[in-house]
Amino acid sequence: MDKPLQGKTALVTGAARRIGRAIALTLAEAGADVAITYLASQPEAEQTVRDLAAYNAEALAVRCDLRDPESIRETVAEVISDFGRLDILVNNAGVFESAALDEITVVQWDAMFSTNTRAPFLVAQAAHQHLRASRGRIINIGSLGGLHPWATHGHYCTSKAALHMLSQTMAKAWAPEISVNCIAPGMIVQGEVDEAYAHFARKTPMQRNGTAEDVAAAVRFFATAPHFITGQLLAVDGGLGL
Repeated sequence: MDKPLQGKTALVTGAARRIGRAIALTLAEAGADVAITYLASQPEAEQTVRDLAAYNAEALAVRCDLRDPESIRETVAEVISDFGRLDILVNNAGVFESAALDEITVVQWDAMFSTNTRAPFLVAQAAHQHLRASRGRIINIGSLGGLHPWATHGHYCTSKAALHMLSQTMAKAWAPEISVNCIAPGMIVQGEVDEAYAHFARKTPMQRNGTAEDVAAAVRFFATAPHFITGQLLAVDGGLGL
């Protein structure tokens, strides 16, 4: 089997479930050893580690509170202690919430930015020296909401727009040793789709909503593409944003 990431180590935040899990499995399938973080989903994280091992990958799950800078530093240190290197960082963990713009509280605003914008910065900063040593890659998971204003998701959209800009800033600041790119998923669903989501599929040129595996395939692209590709924002939305 094709193993372009053989000998590489990846860290994927928030990868016990959903998109993060799909990303972790895809990287392991490509040959990488994979560390994942989780906060409250320990049983799911342990299952993901078992599933990663099925690809003959070394796997590790670390509980990390991405709102806590010390927890982030300890997590990166643990990954380096266990694997000895870090080649790929995927900042996947994020939170999503609907709220009327005029009703968003300071607590809601700060919580959104703490996870969606500040945490990717702090994880990347903690991993910087290790990624620089390996000529590694950072792949941030943004959102179509960071490209288009959604009236009922003002704090979410703004936090993801900030992450998009942060990705480009990192790409300039940390070149040429580290390539940094960002993926902006559109409507991503899993399992049965109710009517609330089905109408998005009808609005999408590709006539379906996206899957976690679609996002994971984009991550694999940036993880294996020429290192020369950096500072790019890739929408994985089936054309919904057109």
